[in-house]
Formats: sequence, C-alpha cells, structure tokens
Amino acid sequence: MSKRNVVHIEIPVADSKASAKFYESVFGWKMQHMEEFDYTMWSDGGESGGGFVKLDDENAAGKILVYIDSDDIEADLKNITSGGGTVIKAKTEIPGMGWYAVFEDPSGNRVAIYKSMKR
Repeated sequence: MSKRNVVHIEIPVADSKASAKFYESVFGWKMQHMEEFDYTMWSDGGESGGGFVKLDDENAAGKILVYIDSDDIEADLKNITSGGGTVIKAKTEIPGMGWYAVFEDPSGNRVAIYKSMKR
C-alpha cells in the first residue's frame, strides 16, 4: 500500500477570485483557475495544494474537506463502512484527473479519498 498522504484540501469560499487574491497575497500560493469546472486550484509551490469550492448547503464555511490518497477507492469504501463510517458520495470521476469519494467517520467528520488517473 502506498503512503496515505493528504493530497488535496478544499476550502469553501463565497468568492473564489477574492479568496485567490487573499491567499496569494498572504501566503504566496500559486493559483490556477479551471474554467471547465469553475474551480480555482492553489499550490504552495511544493507538495501541498487544494482548491476553492463554492459555499453552498453541502460546502459550508468552516467545513474544510481533506482528501487522502487512495490506491483502491472501492476497497477503501468497504473498509470505511465496515469500520463504522458512512459513504456520503460514492466514487465519482473528475474527467481527465481521477476519482474521489466522500465519507463521514464515526465522529461525523467529512473526509475524502482520491485516486489520480496519472498512476
């Protein structure tokens, strides 16, 4: 099994352009807007990165979503449910990038798993 690193962090925001400007000026993060997804990705220039997701009922302020690397999303989801977690969003493709799923741990925290197509 590969390392189970945190590979992506999503921060809910009201205005992705204003948030990109804020985080870029405060932390020096690099920004890349993806028009096809209406999504802005950020990178610290090293190994950390994530994106800004629009605030809505599912993505409330303060509910930052952490993505953990997965070699096998289906197997991980089975382990999550047998361990007492709940699948919130089944395996979903991000065209040209990879797949992800969202679960809730036994304490109610929402966490995601992600597998890149680049493997």
